[in-house]
Amino acid sequence: MNVITPETRFGRLRSKLRLLYHSHSPGAQRFQYAVLILDLAIIGFFIATPLLRDQPAFLWLDYSIAALLTIDLVARALASTDMLRWVRQPAIILDIFILATLLAPTWLVNLGFLRILRLWTLTRRNAIWRPLRKHGLGAYQETVQAVINLLVFLFVVTGFVYTAFADRGGDSIASYVDALYFTVTTVTTTGFGDITLPGTGGKLASILIMIIGISLFVRLAQSIFRPTKVQFPCPQCGLQRHDPDAVHCKACGHILNIPDSGAD
Repeated sequence: MNVITPETRFGRLRSKLRLLYHSHSPGAQRFQYAVLILDLAIIGFFIATPLLRDQPAFLWLDYSIAALLTIDLVARALASTDMLRWVRQPAIILDIFILATLLAPTWLVNLGFLRILRLWTLTRRNAIWRPLRKHGLGAYQETVQAVINLLVFLFVVTGFVYTAFADRGGDSIASYVDALYFTVTTVTTTGFGDITLPGTGGKLASILIMIIGISLFVRLAQSIFRPTKVQFPCPQCGLQRHDPDAVHCKACGHILNIPDSGAD
């Protein structure tokens, strides 16, 4: 008679989680989509945090999100084949930091604006791109990534401006909407001048915001207007991007076998 030991149960749990997080079976994909929807809802909470912070239920929501992220992180750690390598990934380190801001919202309140980086860490997972590939839209992955990078930058900068410059007198920031307005006008170099950041630090911050923001806009424009490419590593030289109908690699001439974009 087989005896089920705690080690056996733990191994079965890890195998089950590995299948749920990484398998392509219909059941696993439903689970991954459910996790993705939950992640997007959490990101929505992060974006709305400055507007909800004074609400009576805010701490309850904050700790509930912390519990959900803890469960997700533990489950993904168990689903990994190498926990030490998994925990050293930049996206995972950021997730752990975000969890810390949720567990200690009072102590780390000035770093709460970095929670929106969760949207960036989400794009490091294959599950968010699978629906695009499944519906033949994989060629737009780079454009979607560029849009997400720009959105993350806008909200991180907005949070920083609101945290560092709110209520400092003059034409500075009086509310979160003011911070968002200033960020968008600065990034787009519109510069109406009705809201400015005070002091030398404010000027330097504005310059940095403009430089990085313009770079992200250029990146987004490139991904939209340049010819569509597909991601497919050449077996010979490793070149990643090719024309969708390419037969030979432009770099080395090796014959390619790019799968149809509509294939699962």
